[in-house]
Amino acid sequence: MSFAGETVRTLESNGLCRKLQIHSGELLNFSTNDYLNLSSHPLVKRCAIEAVKLFGTGSRGSRLMAGNLSLHEGLEHQLARLTGMETALVFGSGFLTNLGVLTSLAGRNDVIFSDRLNHASLVDGAIASRAEVRRYRHCSVEHLRDLLLSSGNTGRKIIVTDSVFSMDGDVAPLRDIFELSVAEGCLLIVDEAHAIGVFGSGGGVCRGLGICPDVITGTLSKALGGYGGFAACSSEMREYFVNRSRSFVYTTALPPASVGAAMGALEVINSTSGMGSSLLDLAADFRKLLVEKGFDTSGSVSQIVPIVVGESSAALSLSAALEEIGILAVAIRPPTVPAGTARLRFSVTLAHSPDDIIRTADELKRL
Repeated sequence: MSFAGETVRTLESNGLCRKLQIHSGELLNFSTNDYLNLSSHPLVKRCAIEAVKLFGTGSRGSRLMAGNLSLHEGLEHQLARLTGMETALVFGSGFLTNLGVLTSLAGRNDVIFSDRLNHASLVDGAIASRAEVRRYRHCSVEHLRDLLLSSGNTGRKIIVTDSVFSMDGDVAPLRDIFELSVAEGCLLIVDEAHAIGVFGSGGGVCRGLGICPDVITGTLSKALGGYGGFAACSSEMREYFVNRSRSFVYTTALPPASVGAAMGALEVINSTSGMGSSLLDLAADFRKLLVEKGFDTSGSVSQIVPIVVGESSAALSLSAALEEIGILAVAIRPPTVPAGTARLRFSVTLAHSPDDIIRTADELKRL
């Protein structure tokens, strides 16, 4: 259809057109979210295979029909223990988790206070809920407080934030946000997608700080190396989601292989101390090298290390130049990031060696 072609051509002319590419496995990969390198861990793979042997390739239905397996509830118990929450509920993906949590908790008479740089799944969930959405300046507790105090809405008030932000690698001031939510009687939802397995001995930023928001959402597809999502919360809230979250009720349950892999990943994390700390130390070394060479890492304090280039075409050119010498760092462009802030987003993982990060920093400086 003509509108589709015209749209694609416009995107191409602005350097914003996305293309699916198959990248060589021989590249030094800085664009993966497999932070702990668990997707290829022998135990994780073995647990996935054993789950298929026992339960088959699919769950055969939604959790409320015939798809609820003992595996699902076993994983939920482990996720609750990891995050320090009372219980958990597994969803089909991290995106479906955020969509289901927000649309079930908020409605037309409610208001959601959302960090301006929250992940797209939180943005879409807030919009789909039909609640009033008020965005506060990135990580600004002061602006959030002003919006809360000036809100005339008499419905439910919900604060939503990522813990680790996926494009800047910085961390939300969660203790202050938590204390504000308690003082103002708000629900607090924290997306720990990029923190699970890495911060707080693997339990996330909230666990590390010793705070318990009303809901922690997370994913099984990043540090845990598999696929799926979850919400950790109280038992009462879990039952509420089972009954009211449409992306849980009307979706086929997560397949056994994904559940088995996640349980294997948690076993590795629980039995191997310091994986997250080792990763954060490696990322800190990478940031230090980059800063010494004159790069701005945009406030990153995590395994996500951005280098903001500016224009999309420049980011694409730098990414292509790196790939020619065997380093994969995909260019991130609007609308994923704000206009004028196109960047290369480096994800440091436990698959990288100290020599890898030294080489990458040197090549960036040279280019």
